[in-house]
Amino acid sequence: MSPFEERHPSTVADWDDARRRARLRETRLGYRWNTLRRTRVTLLRGAALLLALLIVFAQYWVYDVVPERDRLALTTPAIAPVAVPSDPKNWDTVVVDMVGLGNLDATETATALPALRGLGVVWAIRYDNRGIDTKVIADLIVRATQLSGLKNIVLAGHSMGGVIALEVARHIHNDSDRRLVGVILDCTPVDLNAVRPESRSRGAEMLRWMGWLPGARESRTLRLVVETSARHRRYFEQAPNGVPSIRIRELRGVLAEVLRDKIFSADAASNGLIQAQFTAIVAGGAANDLRALARPVAGKPPPAIVFIRPHEPRRDPIVDVEYSHEVLIERSGGVDGTLLVVFTRNAGHANPVQRPQEYNAVIADQILPFLQRFQREIRAAGNAASPR
Repeated sequence: MSPFEERHPSTVADWDDARRRARLRETRLGYRWNTLRRTRVTLLRGAALLLALLIVFAQYWVYDVVPERDRLALTTPAIAPVAVPSDPKNWDTVVVDMVGLGNLDATETATALPALRGLGVVWAIRYDNRGIDTKVIADLIVRATQLSGLKNIVLAGHSMGGVIALEVARHIHNDSDRRLVGVILDCTPVDLNAVRPESRSRGAEMLRWMGWLPGARESRTLRLVVETSARHRRYFEQAPNGVPSIRIRELRGVLAEVLRDKIFSADAASNGLIQAQFTAIVAGGAANDLRALARPVAGKPPPAIVFIRPHEPRRDPIVDVEYSHEVLIERSGGVDGTLLVVFTRNAGHANPVQRPQEYNAVIADQILPFLQRFQREIRAAGNAASPR
């Protein structure tokens, strides 16, 4: 025994390892329970975990879901006037622009396309941020044209917005007295097979989240996670040795961008709107809409269909434009078809805001002459049907 142990025997006893372990056992949960000790301890721990999860869920619901739900309840679809026609004779026609997946308001896109003024008045649709009801949008357009004295309508849809435009066109063509001149589809996926696999799986993943997580249609937290993950190539890299790494500076930049553009922006599309937009593609109704638009209704001729796509298909990383092109030829092409396909050289996926010069050039040089022919035929038919 050391001199210290001889002088302080109680201290040595207090630090005895066996006594320390015994004391730890005595302080464990359920030490004195003699009946079903393990079962009772497991149930108690499970209850504590459940309580913690309920507290977290309550905070998520109160501070994330409810405020966003209240804000979205106040939103409605709307029409924004963008431009007047460049030729006074076109005051009887309106071009209505619609944006695609993840976007809410078409005003910026329509403003970037002044060449559309060659057809008539230009309007932009702002979606209801809770979701999409194409019948409501069609009725809104019809009422606005009736009040404005506009008889002829051209619809333009970019990317997934083309799917919405086709469905709105069917409602207008079949259920109203307005005459539909044409529908412009910009890199539109006519069904889910036209969406490239990476984008398709990302959309399907969001739909799965929507299906099982309460409040997912309104959750900004979920949106932050999904949007940040979608940009992982900017901050995530695989080292040559196979070990993944995250570039912190780039990750901060991505988070700041997502928070600014997708979370705190009043113009950001909600999860519910994105779900409705992607579901419209999954439903695959575009082929049926094209079939309905290929038939005359109540003396109104079938509208023209214009498809804008990159000349080189791989320039569009979101949509397989060749697949959509083939379906459109089948549904709207042929000897007596109403289809015009326009190729861009340097544009990518439905990006008129980024490539306004090229888009306006193809509209002015190719789309306007094609649609103006239909416009003249519709006017002639309308004049012939009018009482003398």
